[in-house]
Amino acid sequence: MDIPIYDPRDDYDYVVVRKPRPPALEQDDRNHARDQNISPQKEAERDERSPIQRRLESLTQRAADRRVISPRHPKRERTVRHEQPQEERRREPPHARDVEPRVGRDRLPSIAVDLRLRPEEVRTISEVGRFRVVSARDLTDTIYRGNSGQAERDLSFLRQKNLVDTDFVNARRDGKNRPVERIQVVTLTPEGRHLLRETGQLRDDQKIYSGLVKPREVEHDSKIYRAYLKEWGRIEKEGGTNPRVALDFELKSDIQKAIHAKQKADQDMDLSTIKQQVAEQFDLKFIDNSIQIPDLRIEYDLDQGSRTGHSDVEVATAAYHGKHLSAKVQAGFRIYASASDRASLTARIEDDHEMMQGILDL
Repeated sequence: MDIPIYDPRDDYDYVVVRKPRPPALEQDDRNHARDQNISPQKEAERDERSPIQRRLESLTQRAADRRVISPRHPKRERTVRHEQPQEERRREPPHARDVEPRVGRDRLPSIAVDLRLRPEEVRTISEVGRFRVVSARDLTDTIYRGNSGQAERDLSFLRQKNLVDTDFVNARRDGKNRPVERIQVVTLTPEGRHLLRETGQLRDDQKIYSGLVKPREVEHDSKIYRAYLKEWGRIEKEGGTNPRVALDFELKSDIQKAIHAKQKADQDMDLSTIKQQVAEQFDLKFIDNSIQIPDLRIEYDLDQGSRTGHSDVEVATAAYHGKHLSAKVQAGFRIYASASDRASLTARIEDDHEMMQGILDL
C-alpha cells in the first residue's frame, strides 16, 4: 500500500497573480520599442515574458546605449608603450633615440662594383682594420651612438659581403666564481682588408690587420680600441690631428728588424748595448734588460703638420704582476684599466699607492 507524501501546499488554494507594471516602466518600454523600430507584434511577444525578464532586457539595452561614445567628445586613444627588457634599457645610451633615419642603400654611392656601404659601415671596417679586433659593443656605442639595431643589421650585411667576421670569446674570470661572460668581437676578412686598402680610407702608412690572432688575448686586445678613444680625445683637445695607430705587433716587428740589422752590421757588439740603442731609436725605455713595448702607439701631427708627436698606451689587466706593471709605469706609458681590473690590481699592489694613481680609468 502506497503511503501519500505530505505536501504543505495541499492545505492551501493558491493562484499566481501577476502584479501590474508601473505606468512609467510601461511607457519606457513603448518609447524604447519605437526608437528601436520594434513592431507591435514583436512587442506583444515580449509582453508574454515575465516582468523580471523584460526589466533585465531593458536594463541591459540601456547599459549598451550608454557605452556609445558621443561624437562631440571622442574618446582619446591611449598609446601603448612597448617596454624594452631591463638589460637593453640599461645598455642603451640616452642619445640612442636621437639617431636620424637613414637613406635607402640604393641611394648610397658605390664604393666598389655592386657594393654600396653606409658611412657607419665604412667607419666600422676602418676601425676594425686599424685595431685588428674590436668588440661589437664598443662599435655600437661609438659609431652607432648606442643604436644596437642598426649595428646588428650593418654587421650582418658586412658578413654577407664577406668583409668582416664575428666571433664569441669567453671573458676572463680571474679565479672568481662567476658565470662565464661571452664577448662578441669583430675582425676583417682578407677581402675586407683589401677593400679598405683600395678605397684609401686610411693613411698610406697605416697598417691594416685581418683575422683573429692569439684567441687567449682577444679580450685584452679588444680593450685597446676603448683606450685609444680615451687617449685620442685628450690628444685632440691639445691640437693633435691625422692619427696613425701602431699596435705592438708592428712595433715588435720593427724592433726585431732593427736589432737584427745592428747585429749584422757589428757582430762584436754586445746584445744589451744593441737593445739600448734600438730603444733610443724608437723613443722607448730599456728597463730590466728589456725594451718596454706598449700595446699601442698613437702618432699624430701638431701645428698643422709642422711637427709630430706620439703617445704610448698600455692596457693593464688583473693578470699583471707588480714587477711587470712597475716597468710599464717607469717607461712612461699612459696606462688604462677597467674598474674590475683596477680593483684586482689595487688589492695586489696595495702598498704602492703612487703606482695605482698613475692608472687611468678605461
